[in-house]
Amino acid sequence: MRGIAIVVGEVVLMGAWWQVSSRRRDLWQVIPLVLGSMGVAALLLAPDPQPKVTDTAALVGGLVTGLVLFVATRIFVALAIHWRPFAKHVIAAYREAAEEPLVRSLVLSLLVSVPGEELFFRALTQRTLAETWLGAGGAAVVTLVLYVAANAPSRSLPILAGAIVGGAVWGGLAWWSGGVIAPLASHVAWTGLMLVLPPSVPAAVEAG
Repeated sequence: MRGIAIVVGEVVLMGAWWQVSSRRRDLWQVIPLVLGSMGVAALLLAPDPQPKVTDTAALVGGLVTGLVLFVATRIFVALAIHWRPFAKHVIAAYREAAEEPLVRSLVLSLLVSVPGEELFFRALTQRTLAETWLGAGGAAVVTLVLYVAANAPSRSLPILAGAIVGGAVWGGLAWWSGGVIAPLASHVAWTGLMLVLPPSVPAAVEAG
């Protein structure tokens, strides 16, 4: 049952991102709904966590990691923004985000999409795979591959870069902590900061 849920969730999320990137569906109407549903399924099906650290340590580790990831992302964007294809995708992503009021985008992201992603990929998928011959390390790697593949149909370089780096960090936190608190705290902190303090695009770059 878990395997079927993982495959279905992966395919549905890929399809949702393809619909969004094809301009057939609105990002804020589709992605939170899909990820929220995946999160609910994960809550019902995910194996029990095997905590390796206290909840406090997991929370602090996650928040600190999220802050570090945010700073690293800002530095990366500041350098990569001068590559026109990347700049084009960053501008498009934040224009799309600006179509929603900040409070609503924060609620949909931090209370629906992010928890849904972490519950599905780090709680359900990674824990389920860890119970197979892959072990904890192999499960983290395969989950990262699945996470990147699920986001690839977005056809967005910033989203893909975030999935690769963020997915590696959050999978590592899940492996380290044995639970979902650390990756969830990190993901929430990073996403919230990226929405509230978005990278700036130099006028010359935006003008093209």
